[in-house]
Amino acid sequence: MNHTIWDEGTEPGARVVALAVALALSVAVVESGIGSHLGLLFDLCFVMICTGVALLVHPRDFFAVGVLPPLLMLGVLVLFAIGNRDGLGGEAGDGFLQSVISALGRHAVALGLGYAAALACLAIRRNRILHTEQLTPGSATRPPRPRATPREPYPTSR
Repeated sequence: MNHTIWDEGTEPGARVVALAVALALSVAVVESGIGSHLGLLFDLCFVMICTGVALLVHPRDFFAVGVLPPLLMLGVLVLFAIGNRDGLGGEAGDGFLQSVISALGRHAVALGLGYAAALACLAIRRNRILHTEQLTPGSATRPPRPRATPREPYPTSR
């Protein structure tokens, strides 16, 4: 059988999550250094990161990547609000919480697209795995159930 991109994910969930955090923070730092705030470059890279980690993760760790995009976005924005509130692109007088909420609103499209792409990749990979297991019965993690044999009728007393 030919292997496709959907069949290749072998990395543990913790490693993939760490990679996603490192990449997202790196992109955010680079873009805020180039421009004055997080913008389109961060949004595009965020969607690609979410898609990439969904393709890299091992099937047993799908949950970690399934909940990652909103937590990743929130984490990056909170760290930026702590360190460089102006880098979020809000108003000058915004407080911490207001800066984070405003930034979430400005990056909502990227968050939605990244989340949708990650969940779509995970769903496709899950369906491919289930389909592959159905085609090769010996590859299932548990042995196939034996077929039920018809029972003899219970004897009746007369």
